[in-house]
Amino acid sequence: MKHIIVGGVAGGATAAARIRRADEQAEIILFEKGKYISYANCGLPYYIGGAITEREKLFVQTPASFGGRLNIDVRVENEVVGIDTIAKRVEVRRADGSTYAESFDKLLLSPGATPVRPPLEGIDSEGVFTLRNVDDTDRIKSYIASHKIKSAVIVGAGFIGLEMAENLHHAGAEVSVVEMENQVMAPVDFSIASHVHQHLLQKGVRLFLGQSVERFERSGNNIEVFFAHGGSIVTDLVILSIGVRPEITLAKAAGLRIGDAGGIWVDDYLQTSAADVYAVGDAIEFPHPLTGKSWLNYLANPANRQGRIVADNMVFGNTTKYEGAIGTSIAKVFDITVASTGLAAKRLKQSGIPYISSTTHSASHAGYYPDALPLTLKLTFDPANGKLYGAQCVGYDGVDKRIDQIALLIKRGGTVYDLQRIEHTYAPPFSSAKDPIAIAGYVAGNIISGAMPVVTWRQISEANCTDTLLLDVRTREEFTFGAIPGAVNIPLDELRGRIDELPHDKDIYIYCAIGLRGYLALKILMGHGFNRVKNLSGGYKTYATATAPIVNTMAPVDTCCTTGVDTRRVDGQVKTVRIDACGLQCPGPVMKIKQAIDSISEGERIEMVATDAGFSRDVQAWCNTTGNRLVYKSENKGKYTVVIEKGSSDTCTVLAAGGGRAKTLIMFSDDLDKALATFVLANGAATTGQKVSIFFTFWGLNVIKKTAKPKVKKDIFGRMFGMMLPSSSLKLRLSKMSMLGIGDRMMRHIMKNKGIDSLESLRQQAIDSGVEFIACQMSMDVMGVKREELLDDVTVGGVATYMERAEEANVNLFI
Repeated sequence: MKHIIVGGVAGGATAAARIRRADEQAEIILFEKGKYISYANCGLPYYIGGAITEREKLFVQTPASFGGRLNIDVRVENEVVGIDTIAKRVEVRRADGSTYAESFDKLLLSPGATPVRPPLEGIDSEGVFTLRNVDDTDRIKSYIASHKIKSAVIVGAGFIGLEMAENLHHAGAEVSVVEMENQVMAPVDFSIASHVHQHLLQKGVRLFLGQSVERFERSGNNIEVFFAHGGSIVTDLVILSIGVRPEITLAKAAGLRIGDAGGIWVDDYLQTSAADVYAVGDAIEFPHPLTGKSWLNYLANPANRQGRIVADNMVFGNTTKYEGAIGTSIAKVFDITVASTGLAAKRLKQSGIPYISSTTHSASHAGYYPDALPLTLKLTFDPANGKLYGAQCVGYDGVDKRIDQIALLIKRGGTVYDLQRIEHTYAPPFSSAKDPIAIAGYVAGNIISGAMPVVTWRQISEANCTDTLLLDVRTREEFTFGAIPGAVNIPLDELRGRIDELPHDKDIYIYCAIGLRGYLALKILMGHGFNRVKNLSGGYKTYATATAPIVNTMAPVDTCCTTGVDTRRVDGQVKTVRIDACGLQCPGPVMKIKQAIDSISEGERIEMVATDAGFSRDVQAWCNTTGNRLVYKSENKGKYTVVIEKGSSDTCTVLAAGGGRAKTLIMFSDDLDKALATFVLANGAATTGQKVSIFFTFWGLNVIKKTAKPKVKKDIFGRMFGMMLPSSSLKLRLSKMSMLGIGDRMMRHIMKNKGIDSLESLRQQAIDSGVEFIACQMSMDVMGVKREELLDDVTVGGVATYMERAEEANVNLFI
């Protein structure tokens, strides 16, 4: 029997080795158009970044070692350019351009996939690369070695794109990631991706989400990347990670059937539409086990499994069926791990499959054992019978084993109740007595049974405040760290005594930090006759992470009174109490820090190490509101270290703003002339080196809207406001003499002729000068303005945020 295999790496090389083990007498020829047949494709980014130092370690087998050990005729730099399925013959082109024919009894196609390269202007410029194979890797590595790379832009935020971002960052480059969608990592839902957003920002990676690239322009040693909706980035290197498409050129020319998803069609035995011709790997499409619809799956594990199955079918006849893949994937992004399996909520929604989801937050192992780190797990399942559809997990440790267990259950038709029945290994260093997947199963079971009706973070953000009460049952200390706008705080332990304060004629959405206390509060209210109550799935942690703004900074910014590392902390000159809060879920770190602050004297310090990312993000605001001073803050592999000095309201004043000489402006109007005046004043104040903040409220929000805004979901009132209000600053009118827009255009024309910067230029100058733009959350809620509609540099705050800035300022202007 003569077997010809086209393409090596995962699918082709695996099949070739399996065929040889099954049939010692078979003639096997493996054609590979490149130089390499078996290499660590997934290791390429780590070699570029220097984590893998030796190039040879990328190669699992060389053509000589593979062919010699397995008695396989390996022909590299020989490209199959034609197939005659009737005569069972292939045409092959050598590296020198000459061609020859080779017959076969069985043929396997494993051509893989090719990178997407859209026809953008300048895409072939020097310094613009794709990464798919070893040759691409060598070109990128050589370019980095011969050029001084200080910055890099990654176009596309998939798994490979983010791995490249991490490795180029480690190599010393300032990295920006540009992604057309509103999130990174398309296989996961936004609420899980938002954890990655915040982690990337903490590491200093800039994110440009919802941005598509229009063109590239090379100027000297730099490349300017232009966005379709305006704006650009100047960089030294561009890596395109837009995606891949199945390589079907050869199959199509041979008359093989191409499926609806654009891949090579195969049957259950991985045979194509032609007899004795098979296909595996990235080039094929296959029905998804959950939807029944054909899909493309570019992952190494399924390709290896397909290679093993197809080898048996080629040798023994069609005896083994391929069960299909559900898309189980994982990626390391700096210190965190993100993994998914099955169908995410957005995929289920697109497919019209009824589903419900749950989000739980646990520790990777027992909280009392050192290095317990947070782990977030989201399940999607059938609302009637609990059949598992998918799972997503993000955390620092133990992500892989949880997703691997769930993946097997999904492939075997398991339910959320099977998660409860898993008998997992337990010892404090490895798990908890209730493993995170068991907890997820219990929560999902409560949702299905009706014991815990839930509301999602999206539903809360879109809720009608007049018909809904948001009930925060966390402690008062937690509430000061941050809360959902409009929420009423009644701590859980006070709820029974204050139950008369709650209305029976409104929907009550309850939330705590992660969901447990919210569930207890829900049961209390239901026990007292409240039947319109729901618990926020995943608690405030999920809401806060999903709604956190994307704020890009050139480098981490320390906004406390003393920037950088305080030398007294290192030298031990100040009495410091050290606290380990690792593994504690909120409110644990908050309570620990409050107890410690209460126990020390003014001027003394506490140093806390915690694993709660939310605590690290909000500690500066807590210090500002409690009269203490944040001296130092750092993050390393999921552990957050903060040093806080006990002070008073007098010592809390932020001296970095100029000793109380900051400037604060409230932009209430959307009149063109008043907006111009605001930015002229702000820019002038910024030149003095003082901190300047502009608080945009009500009509003032129109001044900071994007010109090209993404589509967002709004209720009827939000849509009405959207129709009545200016869509961007370009539509603003003069407060006087507008004359149906004639005066507005005349004003802009005169300003241009006289060389005066436009409103949009003045606004950008303010951003570049470090002027802080704060949008009023309450105004946004009332007027139906979504965060995505505002400029990327805008942060969202409330009255407390403004009052803090006002207290630091000696000038407050209301415009």
